[in-house]
Amino acid sequence: MAPGPVLSCEGLRRRFGGIVAVDGVGFVIQAGETYGLLGPNGAGKTTTISMIAGLLQPDAGRIVVSGEPVSTRAVAVRRLIGYVPQDLAIYPDLSARENLVFFGRLYGMPAARARERASEVLELTGLADRAGDLVKTYSGGMKRRLNIGLGLLHRPRLLILDEPTVGVDPQSRNAILESVESLAGEGIAVLYTTHYMEEAERLCDRVGIIDHGALIAEGTRDELVSMVGGRDRVRLLAPGDLGAWAAALAGREWVHEASVTGQGVDLMVTGARGHLAEILAAAAQAGVTVRSVEVTEPDLEAVFLHLTGRALRD
Repeated sequence: MAPGPVLSCEGLRRRFGGIVAVDGVGFVIQAGETYGLLGPNGAGKTTTISMIAGLLQPDAGRIVVSGEPVSTRAVAVRRLIGYVPQDLAIYPDLSARENLVFFGRLYGMPAARARERASEVLELTGLADRAGDLVKTYSGGMKRRLNIGLGLLHRPRLLILDEPTVGVDPQSRNAILESVESLAGEGIAVLYTTHYMEEAERLCDRVGIIDHGALIAEGTRDELVSMVGGRDRVRLLAPGDLGAWAAALAGREWVHEASVTGQGVDLMVTGARGHLAEILAAAAQAGVTVRSVEVTEPDLEAVFLHLTGRALRD
């Protein structure tokens, strides 16, 4: 019998006074899968992950991690969950190794095991060469990597990362993303929230989009992109008889729109990169010399704008 999902939540609801913050949210995450939960500010992401982490009791719904029900009163199941909040939970006057060993002991690890696990986490997060340095000497990105390490220390089945790259430099950000990518190989299920769409594009096997407390779309990148038609925009700058060229292209079955602009032709097509040679051949036949080609493929940002009417960072 195949094992079930690491995380299964269904029908989650939470109200604060007269405001419904989360209304019927549900999704699953399998072992080794990274699931991105995206939404504008105030959409219900923080409330949702707080309930999944066992920090906030839902008014309705059910959360199960590796077969164990999650609630604010369930203590044992928290050993299966690693929660890395936006706020840093580390001691600046201790070294990275000392922080990890200290928290390992809080998790109930024997001293020798805590030291061993600290070394493993330092390697995973790329901090082994600075293990003995005080955390207050670390850059913001290094502190965030250590924060992630604390969440991994007890080998959770589910790791919740709440915007782990906020406020870090590009180099540290890439190091964090590489650390997250390596978790799939360890079979850890990751719930990831971010305000950077390119992170979701890079890391997430599936994405759920939440808005006004409800999960309004879910799927792989390609499944979500298909919701906005999956069409590519091709913008070509060229002088010449643009009308004849546009008319010739409009007759192709993979061309959905062909319009003449002031400086060239704009196309909406399916599979643009596979048809570029044909587009250019039609230009030559029409006596048009193409000066530049710009292809814009649909992405998660386009889906997000289509569904919510807002950018991810709004």
